[in-house]
Amino acid sequence: MLSQLNYILWNPDVEAFHLFGFSVRWYSLCWLIGLVLAYFIVQRLYKQQKIKDEYFDPLFLYCFFGILLGARLGHCLFYQPEYYLTSFKHFVEMIVPIHFLPGGGWKFVGYEGLASHGGTIGLIVALYLYYRRTRLNLWQVLDNIAIATPITACFIRLGNLMNSEIIGKVTDVPWAFIFERVDKMPRHPGQLYEAIAYFLFFFVGLWFYRKRPQRVGTGFFFGLCLTLIFTFRFFIEYTKDIQVDFESGMLLNMGQILSIPFIAIGIYCMCRKGKNQEKQG
Repeated sequence: MLSQLNYILWNPDVEAFHLFGFSVRWYSLCWLIGLVLAYFIVQRLYKQQKIKDEYFDPLFLYCFFGILLGARLGHCLFYQPEYYLTSFKHFVEMIVPIHFLPGGGWKFVGYEGLASHGGTIGLIVALYLYYRRTRLNLWQVLDNIAIATPITACFIRLGNLMNSEIIGKVTDVPWAFIFERVDKMPRHPGQLYEAIAYFLFFFVGLWFYRKRPQRVGTGFFFGLCLTLIFTFRFFIEYTKDIQVDFESGMLLNMGQILSIPFIAIGIYCMCRKGKNQEKQG
């Protein structure tokens, strides 16, 4: 094993700053930056497509709560059902961001554990509810959100990097990170791989949009987003360490298994003969 000096030592403070006595963590800040960037991107797309502001105004809340609730439930149900579904207190912890203490009482801990697959499902459900309220073309809504989604995914993975979580397997590549809060072993920075890929995918989607803006409303951009992100996610899992013990004996880990249906849906949406039937209000 090479000296630790040959690798990138990684141990940032999880707290970015304090505001009015409250600790603001890098993870929360990255989530916020990603969502705000997506907000302004979709707002610009709506304006370009001459969709009234009244249809855009409620969109952020639908997306925020859909992603948050979906990501939380996805983590608890996909990765730790044996914990969250075995007692009433644990079930409460799944919904409410608290942890019950062994000696009694509780403490606020935030949502410790969010799954991207669950967040995607939650977002899709939220956008369907938004469509039911606004009666915009559902495919148009999905396509617009999909153009902005990779930039949000990029910042979420940067938040994981700041938290030293979702770490990679041990490796001797020269760009390996030593996550000092985890162990002293050089590992693949899987979070950084994903962040860079999603950043590039954002510009791929933007390029297609500028070349073929009339395809918004056909499902193409929604399919492109799903296909790019989850195909990359499937293969990058080979560089990651397992997240939960039950994955150790599996041919494919949970992240790969959950990615397969999203890839299939993405390919279908890209290939379907959809028509743009937008309602501009």
